[in-house]
Amino acid sequence: MGFGNPVRSDDAAGVYVIDELKKIIGDNEQISLFDMGTAAFEVLFKLKGHQRIILVDAVVNTEEPIGTLYKVPAAEIMRTPEDNPMVFLHHIKWDQALSYAKKILQDEYPEDIQVYLIAIENTRLEIDMSEEVRQAGDKVVQHILEDIKVKPIA
Repeated sequence: MGFGNPVRSDDAAGVYVIDELKKIIGDNEQISLFDMGTAAFEVLFKLKGHQRIILVDAVVNTEEPIGTLYKVPAAEIMRTPEDNPMVFLHHIKWDQALSYAKKILQDEYPEDIQVYLIAIENTRLEIDMSEEVRQAGDKVVQHILEDIKVKPIA
């Protein structure tokens, strides 16, 4: 699952990774590639039926150089669900959506969820990503291909 806004410059990092994986992997019955855009609550519905999940997103304010990569288990960054019924109608991020998914899906919640984060600064209204973030996205693509042991299509 790749997250990001394709018209907010480097925020499109997760979407870029999914686009690149689609070019390399092609159609594969065992692997689902989801461009989640800026959706978060939809995470709940995409998790069901999958044993393993890899999420990719941009992260700001890390105080690390642009393009720095982080790989962490989702459990390390999930936010606690809020007991506010309006949360479903308003802003929710995927980290909190994962917490809701775990609560709702219970035994069907996949335990193997990893998150790749790419440090960014530029979220201006433009469609071009910086070269540093693009290169980091390419590294994430390679890490994912190695991790899932899939050979590129010919």
